[in-house]
Amino acid sequence: MPMYSRRTILTLLPFAALGHSSGTFAEEDAAADTVTPEERMNRRFPQKVRVGDLLGLPLIDYGNRTLGHVEKVVRTQAGKVLLVTTYGSWLGLGGRPVGVPLETVAMLGRYIAVLDIPREDFPSLPTWQGTGATAISPEETIRIAIARR
Repeated sequence: MPMYSRRTILTLLPFAALGHSSGTFAEEDAAADTVTPEERMNRRFPQKVRVGDLLGLPLIDYGNRTLGHVEKVVRTQAGKVLLVTTYGSWLGLGGRPVGVPLETVAMLGRYIAVLDIPREDFPSLPTWQGTGATAISPEETIRIAIARR
């Protein structure tokens, strides 16, 4: 059996680990697509927060650009929590209200990062009508994921 130096072994060890991968990247991507938004949120260590502390916080995308500010937090008839924001306004004028599901966002300091909805998909989000949804009291506590970059 050949003798290798410690340096050679430590250099080649990461390559050996890559050769014994449990699956391909395509398989891992397919597995990630089957995860529900609720499961994805639970993996992000959701923490308790007062609804009143969320009101007025900016929603940002991956480029740290503001998509809007939280105006309301509502619960739908199905029990889902939505953050209602005005999207498409310019200097506070115009725009339309959209509901962003709580499962797709996470707290990022004093911002709310929209993680699972790309900025390009915001124009196609349905306009929030408010029918069948009830506003959550600012004193009520909900759970929201946390994130870091």
